[in-house]
Amino acid sequence: MRLIQFYSPEKGRRVGYVDGKNVVDLTSVNAKWTRIYQLFLEARRSRNTISGYLADIRLRNADVVPYDRLLKAHPRDSSGWILPPLDHPDPAHCLISGTGLTHLGSMEKRAEMHAIAAEGAEVPKTDSQKIFEMGLKGGKPEPGVRGVQPEWFYKGSGAILRGHNDYLDIPEFTEDGGEEPEIVGCYVIDDDGIPCRLGFAIGNEWSDHRMERVNYLWLAPSKLRVCSVGPELVTDQMFTDVRGSCRIVREGKEIYNSGELLTGQDHMSHSLANLEDHHFKYPQFRISGDVHLHFFGTMKLSFPNRPSFRTGDRIEIRFNGMGEPLISYVHKLSLSQTPITVEEG
Repeated sequence: MRLIQFYSPEKGRRVGYVDGKNVVDLTSVNAKWTRIYQLFLEARRSRNTISGYLADIRLRNADVVPYDRLLKAHPRDSSGWILPPLDHPDPAHCLISGTGLTHLGSMEKRAEMHAIAAEGAEVPKTDSQKIFEMGLKGGKPEPGVRGVQPEWFYKGSGAILRGHNDYLDIPEFTEDGGEEPEIVGCYVIDDDGIPCRLGFAIGNEWSDHRMERVNYLWLAPSKLRVCSVGPELVTDQMFTDVRGSCRIVREGKEIYNSGELLTGQDHMSHSLANLEDHHFKYPQFRISGDVHLHFFGTMKLSFPNRPSFRTGDRIEIRFNGMGEPLISYVHKLSLSQTPITVEEG
């Protein structure tokens, strides 16, 4: 099932599923379903999946919206627009995180970013190389065995989440942005504290690769940027062999094309089960009611194989079996200083 969230200026937030060229408006059937989050919890409490739960409900009289109209719309358009496919009513209870160095091509790209001139000298293995090789050896353990942990990073709360056709900011305190075409696992922690995977979505993780290149210890702050997810949450993706591409267009002209991108377990050094285990093994990530969006890594970045981003650049990411492509636009922010209030003790 291909689920979306969208907004109607006349009716407010809506939940729907893609049916051919249309979106079936589930909120027109039950006004309480303004988020996939709410629909999932209702289905879970009935001991059912979303698709199984909806199969028992009469949807014949549901409103229908042309999908093409929504896909072309931008946030705050008068005709309505697409929202991220999973969020929480309180953004503080939506945790966005991810793993890196998980793909068989990712080590090469990380090495390019951290390259140092050492002609004729034997270069010792970097920490990135070491952790990547650990994943190759122990990232796909047998069932019941805990494998090696991956690189992990915190990205932010739901406040940084952007949807289809929205803008990705380049803050004034940095020089550039960097797209990361990935698959995102979408989770809700149920009433019993059990992490439940609703499905997967396309994501643009959007990091600061120029900052990270200066010193890999700046990887943590380089991740503290907005990100985009969507347009769809796909519930029946197996995440084994997923193929896609990323292209960047400036003023109608393509300035970067990734070629074929490979993701899914067949092309990764870690299994999905191992990545999920090492994220949700921490009790603070199993708080009932919380939402988790977890990026699973990419095999290829455009940095440093393109000019610096400009406002208006268009980034398109597509993956087979993941519905319509995710489109984002770049917005460079002007210089400003963060206001700080100092109170004397």
